[in-house]
Amino acid sequence: MSIRHGLLALLDQGPRYGYQLRTDFEARTGATWPLNVGQVYTTLARLERDGLVEPAGEDDEGHQFYAVTEAGRAELRAWFDTPVPRTNPPRDELAIKLAMAVTVPGVDVSAVVQGQRRHSIKALQDYTRLKGRALAGEARPGAGAAPASAGSDLAWLLVLEQLIFQTEAEIRWLDHCETRLAQQAELQQARAAEATEAAEAGGAAGQEPGRTFRPGRRRTRS
Repeated sequence: MSIRHGLLALLDQGPRYGYQLRTDFEARTGATWPLNVGQVYTTLARLERDGLVEPAGEDDEGHQFYAVTEAGRAELRAWFDTPVPRTNPPRDELAIKLAMAVTVPGVDVSAVVQGQRRHSIKALQDYTRLKGRALAGEARPGAGAAPASAGSDLAWLLVLEQLIFQTEAEIRWLDHCETRLAQQAELQQARAAEATEAAEAGGAAGQEPGRTFRPGRRRTRS
């Protein structure tokens, strides 16, 4: 998630101070990715350092406003025009957890998968309920008492639908993981059975059929 570019997009619509940026950001995304004010001001300081925003005065209460610069607008347009790269995908905690689980002895990987599936299904149900509320025109989380615009309502709906599609894909992947685990267990059992049969066949081949070796005394000539 690019907080940097999200703040630039908000400032492109007019100067704002830190708390306003935080409120507007969470209102547009339904508080899906909550920000704290410290995070906002840290990002603003970096944007100012890079020449993308500049101070734009204070109000009567001492709030420092920031405005986007022409360089900031160019950065924002480049962000909108450039596809999000998939060459370096972000780290996924669930994928890392399962990758570690299958390599660590004593971990019940099936239980990990089943527990995550239950959690993901509940999350999917929650997102679906929120989508129903959004389509019915109910206030989204983090919107406060301010009237919502058509654009912000659409933004919230798009975020919700992305979460729904992402969670549905995660559940399908978990189903695939469970199938893969079952296939791996069957393969290991088949290999173990083949090894046992080979060992038994090798032992039988070392003896001639119908004869059993019995140790005795060697005869000598007199």
